[in-house]
Amino acid sequence: MTAWSSFDGDQVAALTQGESFFADPGERDCPACGQRRLRAYFTAPENAKRPTLISYVWCGACDKFVGTRARHPEGLIFSDPLAMLSTAERRELERSLNGFLAHLDSLWDAGVLPQTFTA
Repeated sequence: MTAWSSFDGDQVAALTQGESFFADPGERDCPACGQRRLRAYFTAPENAKRPTLISYVWCGACDKFVGTRARHPEGLIFSDPLAMLSTAERRELERSLNGFLAHLDSLWDAGVLPQTFTA
């Protein structure tokens, strides 16, 4: 199984440059390895106390990732292929970061991701 590692600070800063994943949800060049395998997944947890957006950005080539929590931008609506999972199924999938990112990567390879966004 893949051993994921974190992007370093400069790489995370590079991720914030250019068009947002909301405006252009496709793959982009990875700041760590340069391959066009940088992918993203966003989710809004229903049980959050305030509107929260969780993002996972990873590279399917070099296995670097970063996860962040931010305020959910008002009016942002997006597809979520994991929304049909029960709470228990979702919890089981997210229990292992390696398994979760591998699952998201397989959804990209199958054409289920990227997500679609409307504001």
